[in-house]
Amino acid sequence: MGKSLYDKVFDKHAVRKLDSGQFQLLMGLHLIHEVTSPQAFAMLRDRKLQVPYPERTFATCDHIIPTKSQLRPFQDDLAEQMLVELERNCDHYGIRYLSPKKGEQGIVHVVGPELGLTQPGMTVCCGDSHTSTHGAFGAIAFGIGTTQVRDVLATQTLAMEKLKVRRIEVNGKLRPGVYAKDVVLYVINQLGVQGGVGFAYEFAGSTFDAFTMEERMTVCNMSIEGGARCGYVNPDATTYAYLKGREYSPKGAAWDKAVAYWDSMRSDDDAVYADVVKYKAEDIEPMVTWGITPAQSTAVNAKLPAPSAFPSGDRALIEEAYQYMGFAADAPVKGQKIDVAFIGSCTNGRFSDFEEVVKHLQASGKKVHPGVRALVVPGSQTVRQRMIEAGFDKVFTDAGFEFREAGCSMCLAMNPDKLVGRELCASSSNRNFKGRQGSPTGRTLLMSPVMVAAAAISGSVADAREVFAFSS
Repeated sequence: MGKSLYDKVFDKHAVRKLDSGQFQLLMGLHLIHEVTSPQAFAMLRDRKLQVPYPERTFATCDHIIPTKSQLRPFQDDLAEQMLVELERNCDHYGIRYLSPKKGEQGIVHVVGPELGLTQPGMTVCCGDSHTSTHGAFGAIAFGIGTTQVRDVLATQTLAMEKLKVRRIEVNGKLRPGVYAKDVVLYVINQLGVQGGVGFAYEFAGSTFDAFTMEERMTVCNMSIEGGARCGYVNPDATTYAYLKGREYSPKGAAWDKAVAYWDSMRSDDDAVYADVVKYKAEDIEPMVTWGITPAQSTAVNAKLPAPSAFPSGDRALIEEAYQYMGFAADAPVKGQKIDVAFIGSCTNGRFSDFEEVVKHLQASGKKVHPGVRALVVPGSQTVRQRMIEAGFDKVFTDAGFEFREAGCSMCLAMNPDKLVGRELCASSSNRNFKGRQGSPTGRTLLMSPVMVAAAAISGSVADAREVFAFSS
């Protein structure tokens, strides 16, 4: 009986089975940032513990770093304290810190792949829920809590239960104007935010096979929003081409040996899954969330669903969402006026995300609507530098966008980039929870970067295929 990649990687990294029924799992790569690590390091000091494998841990600053100016000290004293603490801990324990001064800084799930740290067949963890991003490389990657950050720093292991595996196949070719972000929003809409609880998601099929690594990262990033503990794509030639030549990728003869190992970790053709679901790529339209969970979404040209269309147990949440958002059933989502447009985050803050938007801005010559505040925030300093070298910064600023420094920015607003009051934001990020973008009454609509740009130009939710005159 064949095995899935998840089962192969888990079994290779299982140290032992614990009395609790969980497994002690070796972590190949540990990524940390300034928000969830200070308390973990403090617990190490309290117990007089060391970090035995500092070469397996890498640190960056992303959540609290301002994107308008990164001059030190930061105006926000708490943010400055958190960064000082991260720098101090990295220096004390010998952990590599990806420093803004050296141009290495960025969102943790952007810089890890950039450096070639994330590799197939690996276990990856980070004190951040969107660590599932790294599954795009054929790794099994988990978000963890602060006490688990402490455990990994001290032992390089985690106590974890083994998950079931659901294979999600999408086959066919996406229509123009439909992107990886639309695919994952569609899957979450179909399966629900609790649908993946207890599962790892294996994304497969001809659509994922054709995706670039950055598109695969977008999909795996939001696995957690569907309730899955992790999501992954089997490694292939696309994966290897992305990794070859990166700083931490194997070199020379070690490269050939690594590729052979990576190939062996792919799911077997006769692998057995707990569940298999299949979708057709041509059925997917540009998606927009309208509620307070990533599953509350619809195609851009559809009307908002009636509460009666949902199971009785879900209706209270649907009513709550409509009340919070100020929307009504049977109304169109297209045409809803927006106040803010945000392109960035660990979901859609990579070079190719901005490249696609720039292509349409240049072709159309259109500009941001006067009533919209529009932000473009690169996912890393490397991405930002590439954008400047390609002239993207000028394209965006000429079109009326603010071009910022690298960081998490308005995805979760633990920095100065926040919504104000009841502002409605078209966002390329990953969560639309109440208050997610910094205002307790602020509202978020998730969509692809090109759809965000179309909304910024229109001043309201719009079909990017119409705004930018896509050819079929």
